[in-house]
Amino acid sequence: MIDFGFTVSPSSRINLDEVDKKSFVALSKIEPDVVKCMACGSCSASCTVSQFQPTSVRKAILSLQNGQISQAMDFLKHCMLCGKCTMVCPRGINTRHLIISIQKIYGK
Repeated sequence: MIDFGFTVSPSSRINLDEVDKKSFVALSKIEPDVVKCMACGSCSASCTVSQFQPTSVRKAILSLQNGQISQAMDFLKHCMLCGKCTMVCPRGINTRHLIISIQKIYGK
């Protein structure tokens, strides 16, 4: 067998039919702004911490929608709640309040 210097990784595909969406629906009832997010990335682009740590509200919301709660919490654990992301959000989402609600619901 010839070694070409790379390996094939297992698929990271998520079967959305098997994802438990109950927790995300519960979050959207408490924090309706979570549904308004269009995943533009403005929050991540303005984040001071994201230059040094993998911090992203957008990726956290997408992870929660896919049922990946621990991954979502990893994206938010370094957040300093400075509010820069709230100021740049084109949809006017109060991301600080959203992050606090996510941390309360899913545990810090």
